[in-house]
Amino acid sequence: MSNYDVIIIGAGSVGLPTAFFLAQEKIKVLVIDELPSPGQGQNKSAIGGVRATHSDPAKIQTCQLSLEVLSGWKEEYGDDINFQRGGYCFAVYEDEHEKSLKDLVGFQKRYGLNIDWLKAEDITGLLPGINPKGLKGGTYSPEDGNVSPILTARAFYRQAVKRGAKFKFQEKVIGVEKEKDSGIKIKTNRGTYTTEKVINAAGANAREMGKMMGVDLPVFPDSHEAGVTEPVKPFFQPLVVDIREFPGSENFYFYQEKEGHIIFCLTPQPILPGLNRDSTSSFLPQAARRLIELFPRLRNIRVRRVWRGLYPMTPDGVPIVDELKDSDGFYVAVGFCGQGFMLGPGIALNLMNLITKGKPLLLEEIFRSFSLYRDYTRPSEALK
Repeated sequence: MSNYDVIIIGAGSVGLPTAFFLAQEKIKVLVIDELPSPGQGQNKSAIGGVRATHSDPAKIQTCQLSLEVLSGWKEEYGDDINFQRGGYCFAVYEDEHEKSLKDLVGFQKRYGLNIDWLKAEDITGLLPGINPKGLKGGTYSPEDGNVSPILTARAFYRQAVKRGAKFKFQEKVIGVEKEKDSGIKIKTNRGTYTTEKVINAAGANAREMGKMMGVDLPVFPDSHEAGVTEPVKPFFQPLVVDIREFPGSENFYFYQEKEGHIIFCLTPQPILPGLNRDSTSSFLPQAARRLIELFPRLRNIRVRRVWRGLYPMTPDGVPIVDELKDSDGFYVAVGFCGQGFMLGPGIALNLMNLITKGKPLLLEEIFRSFSLYRDYTRPSEALK
């Protein structure tokens, strides 16, 4: 039986950076994952966008921390993770969306987000080839960006191992026991480990893992699909979001990464609940129509592949990051609603601070919106 200061369940978008930052603080940390290698759950299904452009203050400031980590990663640690600061642009074609986004800009600025409303002619300059018919303008946040999820996962893993973190792959947690005098016992199909603190960062399996920790977490996975095209000469930088509803989809977003591929995704309507990750026959026709409608110049581009990943959802669309009440050592970092990759490094810094100093990096009144014990029916401050 091996003893660790902290055990993390899940080597994904949250578990990997958390292991890295804890190991950097000389914390003896073990990461357990049932998959064969790091980032093989939902992390590799992420499209790579990282934005602080949110309507929740805690998400805004957490993603600002993530952007700070990822944008400086190559210079600080030497790993090229393909980060580019292209920004995010929400292109607007409907009066209702124009009003709501303009109203939201002031709120976002109050929490430190660099964002502005641009006129239609500025959007067409920023996005050469965007459909100008009915375009009213849009928001642009230039400090947002994109990065390779696979390269990032490998970088966090390598640097965590370099600092002493241990990883156990192809091990499934089958039991969690709280011992009165010997801390917490984690049983897997291959061994037993003890620790003072355990973090549930199990992604789509968060609820199952939570039950082993004595809590029923309100995390319910559904799925989204994405695709990537052949590479073409770079001609735009921002990640573009179209929030209009089309038949079969709620919104659509895409960007051109550093090597020229265009990566795209949409939110299906109705949602696809459950753990199924098989690609559907409906996704590509829907996505292609939306891509061509928004960027007609892309009508002849060829799609290389599509894939489907899981979104571990909470009732209010906000993650759960907290220490369980009266647990003395149980932490949860779950329910990221498809935003685990962009929130991951910032959440990891807050978890590291919670564990080593007893408080998050963010102001506690802001970080409280991530609480497990919040009212999930209450709208966020931005939407009141």
